[in-house]
Amino acid sequence: MNEEYLARARAQVKDVRLFINGVSRRAEQLAKGAKQLVHPQTTEPMDWLDIALLEVAEGKVIITQGKEN
Repeated sequence: MNEEYLARARAQVKDVRLFINGVSRRAEQLAKGAKQLVHPQTTEPMDWLDIALLEVAEGKVIITQGKEN
């Protein structure tokens, strides 16, 4: 896991449980074929979690608490 992406993404979401659930859900979506919203400028392969963290860090994915029915 990229520590820089983690710190930047963590600064975007105050609630740690919400952060963990949101990032893991986004990583799962990416693993299942969802389109990436960022294209990292690196030649090294990145795992889905790092991509999800970068998306949150750059504000491409906003994690908020949804309404429960």
